[in-house]
Amino acid sequence: MNPIETKQTYQEYVDKKSPNSPIIKNCFNAFWVGGLICTIGQIIANICKERGFDQTMSSTIVSILLIGFSAFLTGLNLFNRIGKFAGAGSLIPITGFANSIVSPAMEYKSEGYVMGVGGKMFTVAGPVLVFGISASILVGIVYLIFNTQTMTLV
Repeated sequence: MNPIETKQTYQEYVDKKSPNSPIIKNCFNAFWVGGLICTIGQIIANICKERGFDQTMSSTIVSILLIGFSAFLTGLNLFNRIGKFAGAGSLIPITGFANSIVSPAMEYKSEGYVMGVGGKMFTVAGPVLVFGISASILVGIVYLIFNTQTMTLV
């Protein structure tokens, strides 16, 4: 058998075994679950504002509660089920970031707290942090340069 026939045979096998993804259904589930998470966050923010907190403090409380709740659900192995159902709808908000830190920590806890949990906790979230922080520094430098030029012209 020549390599081209082997590749074609393999591709036919993969196409036969791979189920087609229901794109419309997946998009709908991602939309409403992501919207539900954001709605819960907005409800928490509104409650905080009614209690007298300002916008910054309300936002901080919302972030802390959503991160804590998603970490708790990850610990109970419920967040993974939500993620399989909702896809990006549950992974894009801050809840997905918390899940990306807690999941590896739980997976490697048998290797100990230092080398297991501490060493592997940021395997998924580490690149996000590195590139996020790097991008924010670059944006800050650009903002500083343009803001300084604007200030000197006035």
